[in-house]
Amino acid sequence: MSAEQPDTADTTEIPEAPARPVAIAADGLHATGPDGPVFGPVDLRIAEGGLHILQSPSGSGRTALLLALAGRFKVDAGTLTVLGARRPSEIRRSTALAGFRDIDEIDDAVRVRAVVREQLAWNSPWYRPAPRFDDGAYSRLTLPVFGELAPPSPAAYIQDLGELELLLLRIALALSASDARVLLVDDLEQVRDLGEQAVLARRLAAVGEHRTVVASAINPLPHPAPPHTLHVPDAVAPAPRQKGA
Repeated sequence: MSAEQPDTADTTEIPEAPARPVAIAADGLHATGPDGPVFGPVDLRIAEGGLHILQSPSGSGRTALLLALAGRFKVDAGTLTVLGARRPSEIRRSTALAGFRDIDEIDDAVRVRAVVREQLAWNSPWYRPAPRFDDGAYSRLTLPVFGELAPPSPAAYIQDLGELELLLLRIALALSASDARVLLVDDLEQVRDLGEQAVLARRLAAVGEHRTVVASAINPLPHPAPPHTLHVPDAVAPAPRQKGA
Protein backbone atom coordinates (compact mmCIF):
# COMPACT_ATOMS: atom_id res chain seq x y z
CA MET A 1 0.00 0.00 0.00
CA SER A 2 1.07 3.58 -0.33
CA ALA A 3 -0.03 6.99 0.85
CA GLU A 4 -0.44 9.78 -1.66
CA GLN A 5 -0.53 13.43 -0.77
CA PRO A 6 -0.01 16.75 -2.50
CA ASP A 7 2.91 18.77 -1.20
CA THR A 8 1.74 21.25 1.44
CA ALA A 9 4.96 23.15 2.14
CA ASP A 10 3.82 26.07 -0.02
CA THR A 11 0.79 27.81 1.54
CA THR A 12 -0.26 29.48 -1.73
CA GLU A 13 -3.86 28.49 -2.45
CA ILE A 14 -4.33 26.99 -5.89
CA PRO A 15 -7.81 26.20 -7.24
CA GLU A 16 -8.46 22.48 -7.52
CA ALA A 17 -7.79 21.19 -11.02
CA PRO A 18 -9.98 18.59 -12.70
CA ALA A 19 -8.87 15.01 -12.07
CA ARG A 20 -6.23 13.91 -14.58
CA PRO A 21 -6.12 10.51 -16.26
CA VAL A 22 -3.98 7.90 -14.55
CA ALA A 23 -0.55 7.37 -16.14
CA ILE A 24 0.65 4.56 -13.86
CA ALA A 25 -1.59 2.13 -12.00
CA ALA A 26 0.00 -0.56 -9.84
CA ASP A 27 -2.00 -3.02 -7.74
CA GLY A 28 -0.33 -5.44 -5.36
CA LEU A 29 3.00 -5.13 -7.18
CA HIS A 30 5.47 -7.45 -5.47
CA ALA A 31 8.99 -8.73 -6.11
CA THR A 32 11.20 -11.14 -4.18
CA GLY A 33 14.94 -11.70 -4.54
CA PRO A 34 17.40 -14.31 -3.25
CA ASP A 35 17.56 -12.55 0.13
CA GLY A 36 13.81 -12.07 0.57
CA PRO A 37 11.27 -9.38 -0.33
CA VAL A 38 12.53 -6.57 -2.58
CA PHE A 39 9.34 -4.52 -2.56
CA GLY A 40 5.64 -4.95 -2.21
CA PRO A 41 2.88 -5.34 -2.19
CA VAL A 42 2.72 -1.79 -3.56
CA ASP A 43 -0.38 0.03 -4.81
CA LEU A 44 0.14 3.27 -6.73
CA ARG A 45 -1.94 5.69 -8.74
CA ILE A 46 0.15 8.30 -10.55
CA ALA A 47 -1.70 10.89 -12.61
CA GLU A 48 -0.61 11.91 -16.09
CA GLY A 49 1.71 14.89 -16.23
CA GLY A 50 3.49 16.80 -13.51
CA LEU A 51 6.15 15.84 -10.98
CA HIS A 52 5.65 12.89 -8.66
CA ILE A 53 8.04 12.08 -5.81
CA LEU A 54 8.36 8.50 -4.61
CA GLN A 55 9.63 8.97 -1.06
CA SER A 56 11.26 6.01 0.68
CA PRO A 57 14.62 4.92 2.12
CA SER A 58 17.38 4.51 -0.43
CA GLY A 59 18.35 1.05 -1.54
CA SER A 60 17.82 -1.69 -4.04
CA GLY A 61 14.12 -2.02 -3.23
CA ARG A 62 13.31 1.54 -4.19
CA THR A 63 15.38 1.35 -7.36
CA ALA A 64 13.81 -2.00 -8.28
CA LEU A 65 10.34 -0.53 -7.85
CA LEU A 66 11.15 2.31 -10.25
CA LEU A 67 12.58 -0.17 -12.74
CA ALA A 68 9.44 -2.28 -12.41
CA LEU A 69 7.28 0.78 -13.17
CA ALA A 70 9.36 1.18 -16.34
CA GLY A 71 8.83 -2.44 -17.40
CA ARG A 72 12.47 -3.29 -16.69
CA PHE A 73 12.25 -5.41 -13.53
CA LYS A 74 10.35 -8.68 -13.29
CA VAL A 75 7.69 -8.82 -10.59
CA ASP A 76 6.31 -11.92 -8.89
CA ALA A 77 2.76 -10.71 -8.38
CA GLY A 78 0.43 -7.82 -9.00
CA THR A 79 -0.65 -5.83 -12.04
CA LEU A 80 0.88 -2.77 -13.69
CA THR A 81 -0.59 -0.50 -16.34
CA VAL A 82 1.39 2.40 -17.81
CA LEU A 83 -0.47 4.68 -20.23
CA GLY A 84 -2.83 1.82 -20.97
CA ALA A 85 -0.04 -0.69 -21.69
CA ARG A 86 0.44 -3.85 -19.64
CA ARG A 87 3.09 -5.79 -21.53
CA PRO A 88 6.64 -4.95 -20.32
CA SER A 89 7.83 -4.44 -23.91
CA GLU A 90 5.10 -1.86 -24.52
CA ILE A 91 5.76 -0.15 -21.19
CA ARG A 92 9.46 0.13 -22.00
CA ARG A 93 8.69 1.99 -25.22
CA SER A 94 6.86 4.73 -23.33
CA THR A 95 9.35 5.20 -20.48
CA ALA A 96 12.83 6.67 -20.06
CA LEU A 97 15.33 6.23 -17.21
CA ALA A 98 17.89 8.63 -15.75
CA GLY A 99 20.07 8.69 -12.66
CA PHE A 100 20.26 4.91 -12.26
CA ARG A 101 23.51 3.39 -11.11
CA ASP A 102 25.00 0.96 -13.66
CA ILE A 103 22.29 1.80 -16.21
CA ASP A 104 22.82 5.31 -17.56
CA GLU A 105 26.11 6.24 -15.89
CA ILE A 106 28.60 8.08 -18.11
CA ASP A 107 32.33 7.41 -18.39
CA ASP A 108 34.17 10.12 -16.43
CA ALA A 109 37.11 10.22 -18.84
CA VAL A 110 35.24 11.48 -21.92
CA ARG A 111 34.15 14.93 -23.00
CA VAL A 112 30.53 16.04 -23.08
CA ARG A 113 30.61 16.42 -26.87
CA ALA A 114 31.68 12.78 -27.29
CA VAL A 115 28.81 11.56 -25.13
CA VAL A 116 26.26 13.68 -26.98
CA ARG A 117 27.64 12.75 -30.39
CA GLU A 118 27.40 9.06 -29.52
CA GLN A 119 23.82 9.49 -28.27
CA LEU A 120 22.80 11.32 -31.44
CA ALA A 121 24.27 8.47 -33.47
CA TRP A 122 22.33 5.91 -31.45
CA ASN A 123 19.14 7.93 -31.89
CA SER A 124 19.50 7.95 -35.68
CA PRO A 125 18.22 5.02 -37.79
CA TRP A 126 21.03 2.78 -39.02
CA TYR A 127 20.34 3.65 -42.65
CA ARG A 128 20.89 7.38 -42.10
CA PRO A 129 24.17 9.20 -41.51
CA ALA A 130 24.65 10.20 -37.89
CA PRO A 131 23.37 13.74 -37.25
CA ARG A 132 26.04 16.40 -37.18
CA PHE A 133 27.04 17.63 -33.74
CA ASP A 134 26.87 21.42 -33.64
CA ASP A 135 25.58 24.17 -31.38
CA GLY A 136 22.05 23.74 -32.70
CA ALA A 137 21.97 20.01 -32.05
CA TYR A 138 23.41 20.50 -28.56
CA SER A 139 20.86 23.19 -27.74
CA ARG A 140 17.95 21.04 -28.95
CA LEU A 141 19.11 18.22 -26.70
CA THR A 142 19.79 20.26 -23.57
CA LEU A 143 17.28 23.14 -23.64
CA PRO A 144 14.14 21.15 -22.67
CA VAL A 145 15.90 19.95 -19.51
CA PHE A 146 18.31 22.76 -18.58
CA GLY A 147 15.88 25.55 -19.44
CA GLU A 148 17.33 28.85 -18.27
CA LEU A 149 20.41 27.12 -16.83
CA ALA A 150 23.59 27.09 -18.89
CA PRO A 151 24.42 23.54 -20.03
CA PRO A 152 27.99 22.33 -19.55
CA SER A 153 30.55 23.21 -22.18
CA PRO A 154 30.76 20.49 -24.85
CA ALA A 155 34.54 20.55 -24.30
CA ALA A 156 34.22 19.75 -20.58
CA TYR A 157 35.14 16.33 -19.26
CA ILE A 158 32.35 14.43 -17.52
CA GLN A 159 34.51 14.12 -14.39
CA ASP A 160 34.61 17.92 -14.11
CA LEU A 161 30.83 18.41 -14.11
CA GLY A 162 28.98 19.31 -10.95
CA GLU A 163 26.38 16.91 -9.57
CA LEU A 164 23.45 18.98 -10.82
CA GLU A 165 24.96 19.44 -14.29
CA LEU A 166 25.68 15.74 -14.59
CA LEU A 167 22.22 14.56 -13.59
CA LEU A 168 20.50 17.08 -15.87
CA LEU A 169 22.73 15.92 -18.73
CA ARG A 170 21.79 12.29 -18.05
CA ILE A 171 18.12 13.28 -18.11
CA ALA A 172 18.57 15.16 -21.39
CA LEU A 173 20.31 12.16 -22.96
CA ALA A 174 17.56 9.81 -21.76
CA LEU A 175 14.80 11.96 -23.20
CA SER A 176 16.61 12.45 -26.49
CA ALA A 177 16.70 8.69 -27.04
CA SER A 178 12.93 8.32 -27.34
CA ASP A 179 9.64 10.17 -27.27
CA ALA A 180 8.91 8.66 -23.85
CA ARG A 181 5.87 10.08 -22.10
CA VAL A 182 7.05 8.90 -18.68
CA LEU A 183 10.46 9.78 -17.18
CA LEU A 184 11.72 7.95 -14.09
CA VAL A 185 14.65 9.45 -12.16
CA ASP A 186 16.38 7.60 -9.33
CA ASP A 187 17.86 9.17 -6.20
CA LEU A 188 17.44 12.94 -6.25
CA GLU A 189 19.87 13.09 -3.31
CA GLN A 190 22.76 12.19 -5.58
CA VAL A 191 22.71 15.99 -5.96
CA ARG A 192 23.78 16.64 -2.38
CA ASP A 193 23.56 20.42 -2.10
CA LEU A 194 20.08 21.46 -0.93
CA GLY A 195 20.08 24.59 -3.08
CA GLU A 196 20.93 22.54 -6.15
CA GLN A 197 18.29 19.98 -5.17
CA ALA A 198 15.73 22.79 -5.25
CA VAL A 199 16.90 23.80 -8.73
CA LEU A 200 16.71 20.17 -9.84
CA ALA A 201 13.14 19.91 -8.56
CA ARG A 202 12.15 23.05 -10.50
CA ARG A 203 13.66 21.68 -13.69
CA LEU A 204 11.92 18.32 -13.23
CA ALA A 205 8.63 20.15 -12.69
CA ALA A 206 9.24 22.02 -15.96
CA VAL A 207 9.90 18.73 -17.75
CA GLY A 208 6.67 17.49 -16.16
CA GLU A 209 4.70 20.10 -18.09
CA HIS A 210 5.07 17.87 -21.16
CA ARG A 211 5.24 14.34 -19.68
CA THR A 212 4.89 12.43 -16.42
CA VAL A 213 7.99 12.61 -14.20
CA VAL A 214 8.46 10.15 -11.33
CA ALA A 215 11.53 10.64 -9.13
CA SER A 216 12.69 8.90 -5.95
CA ALA A 217 14.00 10.64 -2.86
CA ILE A 218 14.65 9.92 0.80
CA ASN A 219 13.32 13.25 2.03
CA PRO A 220 10.59 15.64 0.92
CA LEU A 221 11.69 18.23 -1.63
CA PRO A 222 13.55 21.26 -0.23
CA HIS A 223 11.43 24.36 0.32
CA PRO A 224 10.30 26.20 -1.75
CA ALA A 225 9.23 23.20 -3.79
CA PRO A 226 7.43 23.32 -7.13
CA PRO A 227 3.97 21.74 -7.38
CA HIS A 228 4.25 17.98 -7.06
CA THR A 229 2.56 14.93 -5.59
CA LEU A 230 4.19 12.86 -2.88
CA HIS A 231 3.81 9.07 -2.92
CA VAL A 232 5.03 7.11 0.11
CA PRO A 233 5.14 3.33 -0.49
CA ASP A 234 5.27 1.49 2.82
CA ALA A 235 6.55 -1.83 1.50
CA VAL A 236 9.96 -1.11 -0.01
CA ALA A 237 13.04 -2.92 1.28
CA PRO A 238 15.73 -0.59 2.72
CA ALA A 239 19.34 -0.64 1.63
CA PRO A 240 21.11 -3.84 2.73
CA ARG A 241 23.37 -3.66 5.77
CA GLN A 242 27.09 -3.66 5.08
CA LYS A 243 29.02 -6.75 6.18
CA GLY A 244 30.39 -6.32 9.66
CA ALA A 245 27.96 -3.52 10.48
